[in-house]
Amino acid sequence: MLTSKERARLRGLANELPVIIQVGKGGVSDNLIRQIDTALEARELIKIRLLQNVDEEPQEMARVLANLTQAEVVQTSGKVIVLYRPSREKSGKGGIADL
Repeated sequence: MLTSKERARLRGLANELPVIIQVGKGGVSDNLIRQIDTALEARELIKIRLLQNVDEEPQEMARVLANLTQAEVVQTSGKVIVLYRPSREKSGKGGIADL
């Protein structure tokens, strides 16, 4: 669980990040979860955009994606979700948490 200070710091870092994953009308699939998992392992902090044709609410989608990828929801803003998960490989080796 992230503290409010950690969450604020991660929100600040996320401001400069581009959206790297888009979720469309297909919603949550095994392929989407694999993409998010790979991105979290490589980057630790990612932005996901929900396209206009997604029926689910952004907050609910954020909770679902976080649960399926063992990540933390940093922020939802409009149709953009920010997720964070410390890298298993980079643990103690210069990951975002070490900044």
